[in-house]
Amino acid sequence: MNVYFISGLGADKRIFSKIKLDNKLNIIHLNWIAFHKNESLKNYAERLSKSIDQSKPFSLVGVSFGGMIAVELAKLLEPKVTIIISSTLLSKHLPFIYRLAGKLGLIKIVPANILKSSNSIIQNYFFGTKLKEERELLKNIIEDTDAHFLKWAIGSILSWKNNTKPKKLFQIHGTNDKILYTNKVEPDFSIKGGTHFMVYQKANEISALISKLILDEKITTLR
Repeated sequence: MNVYFISGLGADKRIFSKIKLDNKLNIIHLNWIAFHKNESLKNYAERLSKSIDQSKPFSLVGVSFGGMIAVELAKLLEPKVTIIISSTLLSKHLPFIYRLAGKLGLIKIVPANILKSSNSIIQNYFFGTKLKEERELLKNIIEDTDAHFLKWAIGSILSWKNNTKPKKLFQIHGTNDKILYTNKVEPDFSIKGGTHFMVYQKANEISALISKLILDEKITTLR
């Protein structure tokens, strides 16, 4: 089965470099497409859906911003399973400060390049990177991120409206996530000590969980 992986804000498949799934599952990294000015997250997902081969069974795995995209894709398509990691299912579950910033339209007045220029110490704190290789990966991802895509993506998150939970969707979240934190929701699976970077840091644990959720018919039939 094809499993489409969708990365986070501006990130690429490097964040999934340690993920190893069951041999029955074929990982396909869904690449970002160019955004349209003032395009909503929902409309972007509709265009991105054209990149998915629907002629055969497939599942979706999205991390952070990619998880929100996966939610919108799952509402449009019929994946066998949708898994969101370090992400948000409903827009009302976004941290209050994010929703307030969205209502005030603050992202519109922030220059795109400023969004990439925060101190590395601050970045490492919020993402939870500790080891040298993790910090180097985060640094490289941020450096390679297109500033204008980043600004659009942040704006689309802050203005996102979704109150629907698609069928056969599972949420995996870390207990130490400092970016998408919330007390309003209990994820289907909590990763103890998991940070916003846990798909890389705890790849073995998350890989096993992804494989089980997609392949175990007893789990999926309950949803």
